[in-house]
Amino acid sequence: MNQIVRERDRLLQRTTRVFGLGFTALAAFCVVIPGALPPIALAVVLPLLLLLGFSQYRIGVTGRHPWSAIILLTGFALLVLLTRFPGVDEPAVAAVTGALHIAAGSMASVAISMRPTPGRLALLAAAFLATLGLLLTTELGRSSLFGTVVFIVVGWSSALLLGLWLTHNTRRAARRITSIGRAHRAERQASETEAQRRQGARLLHDTVLATLTLLAHSGVGVSEKALQEQAANDARLLRQLRLGGTPVPQASGGYALEAVEESVLGNTLESVKQRFGRIGLEVDWHGTGQVLLPSDILDAFLLSLAECLENVRRHSGVTVAHVTITDDDTTVRAMVTDSGVGFAIGDIDQARLGFKESVVARLRDVGGNARLFSAPGSGTTVVLEVPK
Repeated sequence: MNQIVRERDRLLQRTTRVFGLGFTALAAFCVVIPGALPPIALAVVLPLLLLLGFSQYRIGVTGRHPWSAIILLTGFALLVLLTRFPGVDEPAVAAVTGALHIAAGSMASVAISMRPTPGRLALLAAAFLATLGLLLTTELGRSSLFGTVVFIVVGWSSALLLGLWLTHNTRRAARRITSIGRAHRAERQASETEAQRRQGARLLHDTVLATLTLLAHSGVGVSEKALQEQAANDARLLRQLRLGGTPVPQASGGYALEAVEESVLGNTLESVKQRFGRIGLEVDWHGTGQVLLPSDILDAFLLSLAECLENVRRHSGVTVAHVTITDDDTTVRAMVTDSGVGFAIGDIDQARLGFKESVVARLRDVGGNARLFSAPGSGTTVVLEVPK
């Protein structure tokens, strides 16, 4: 959205520059016609025209509002000089035409890039009325009075309406782009969820359900030892799934599993990271790369860590979490940090069992500990500790 707003502002600035410089060039062409102005008047008007053109170029580059004020002041000064310069009682037709072009185009160009706030609209209205009043007092009694009024009104109105039209349509396009983006993300998430559901269904069909079917039929045709081994494999598979792994089927009913009593913590952390990445939480890992832990401690440690990351995803209001893993001779620590909304720890309902049971109690069962730090608006930090 911010990128769209910046592009809109650049478009308005470039349009202001092209619109204004076109009329300024036309006005300069009119006043340099031989005999249009006396030499002394021309010597003053031309530098002002150059200043006006430079200001319009700069507003097209920077978009800063002081250049708008310079454009208005310079344009008004040019009108005064072209219509009331000493020694020019009756301005030549070319010079008057140039003045009208400045009033209708060069000065009005600032209306394109000005945002339609009440204060800025009041400034534009004052500049318009001052320009119109000046030219009407000069042109009063001439046959071109009506044409002068129409030309000025059309010029200012066109510039203002062009700026409003560009601003309105850019906002509408941004809303449509945002809507399309939301629909695309929802469709992608639904597709990924469906794919995961189908994969899970196939996985359960090939393993756990097959074992349960054998048990339902009292293991007919299968030895007791084979049934025990199959159930043990299913248990290891479910453990790996809880830790965020994605078993790869090697053949119908067979999946690649870790069967060791000690697992490399770094490898399993990567599976947790990938799991949360798939559901929209980016996890940045820092610290120790690989640590060996006994299987039961690894289970408790990683499941507690996953619960903390799930709390970040659900409650923090941010999409990035930081996990720092450190260890010493006796302990492995994980610090989970987010920069989200935070909360007052004392306001937590003690009857809620999520963090208390899924993190604190789970770690204490294996000799570990958990500490929680948070404050409203300051994010949350959880420190998990388990023995080696």
